[in-house]
Amino acid sequence: MTSTPTPTPRIAIIGAGPGGLTCARILQLHGIAATVYDLASGPDDRNQGGTLDLHPDDGQVALKEAGLLEEFFRLARPEGQEMRQFHATEGTLRFHHRPAEGQLSAPEIDRGQLRDLLLNSLTPGTVRWGHALENVEGPSDGPRRLHFTAGTVVEADLVIGADGAWSKVRRALSSATPQHIGINYLEAWFNDVETQHPSIADFVGQGSAMAADGKRCLFAQRNSGGHIRVYIIQADPVDWLARAGLTGQDTDQIRTLLLDRYRDWSPSLRRLITDNGGPYVDRPLYALPVPHTWESDPTVTLLGDAAHLMPPLGVGVNLAMLDASELALAVAGHDTVADAIRAYEKTMLPRAHKMQTMLDGAAAGLLSDETFDPGRHDAG
Repeated sequence: MTSTPTPTPRIAIIGAGPGGLTCARILQLHGIAATVYDLASGPDDRNQGGTLDLHPDDGQVALKEAGLLEEFFRLARPEGQEMRQFHATEGTLRFHHRPAEGQLSAPEIDRGQLRDLLLNSLTPGTVRWGHALENVEGPSDGPRRLHFTAGTVVEADLVIGADGAWSKVRRALSSATPQHIGINYLEAWFNDVETQHPSIADFVGQGSAMAADGKRCLFAQRNSGGHIRVYIIQADPVDWLARAGLTGQDTDQIRTLLLDRYRDWSPSLRRLITDNGGPYVDRPLYALPVPHTWESDPTVTLLGDAAHLMPPLGVGVNLAMLDASELALAVAGHDTVADAIRAYEKTMLPRAHKMQTMLDGAAAGLLSDETFDPGRHDAG
């Protein structure tokens, strides 16, 4: 008697960030097709953000499964592991970490470079741009119907929510929404720093530089291509700009406000506030409830920030990529999508709970004036 082969599941991944693209790449390496849908109009629709480090026990593990680890090392900047901490009011150096020769425990890479590395590894046409998800419908045992804002409807046997903090896929599993944690980043950019801002380039070095006074923090990161990003970190309500009668376009007025708030700081540090040429970008910090969990569904699951949004303390992208790798391997290694989801969530949810608990409230440490802890800070 001939058995009927198990049909290949139709897999839809929502979100073309590092997690979604990693999942698609590993699925394709195992001969499993997947389509990635992203709301952006194209790969160059927006700036991908600053720099980040990938760790040997999560991000690098995922890249190895994706067959991209060596290419990552060719792109990454080991020198970006340098870290300097300054005294806020005196401007003197308090701590200086220089990476050892050949150290690859946390090499830095621009988010855009990582995204391009993953994107270029996929079969052409894998990513469908300009698809903003509206909702997920259909019975839990499938097929699921994905409704996009432009009117397109797609059926899928497995829906993977890799769509970040404000995930639309999450709504099919959980009523949880991210909550503001009382801390905001204000991002400033410096371009062509070696020519236009040589003193800041020397001050920051090849990696990161930071200072804090217990109430506020400045965190500067070297990016590739002569760029530096500065994160002005403060404990404030989510609408702090509006309360000051300002919008994000009021660059000069924001600068005046910041100079007053940082008036006791060293002039060498205040340059990180005054010398940027463009506008500031307000980035309030949010996190999901701890723990965030849900009843396992046989056709829908989540990864990365959609599953376990946490403060930006160096783990977000790493966990998203590890989630993606483990989910893809589970799909490849199980007979049914439901079995794969259960196996994946059995590992992912406890790990996420542990990390959420560890980082719950830890963002306040960004404002601490204690001597730098290399395992605590990563504003990227």
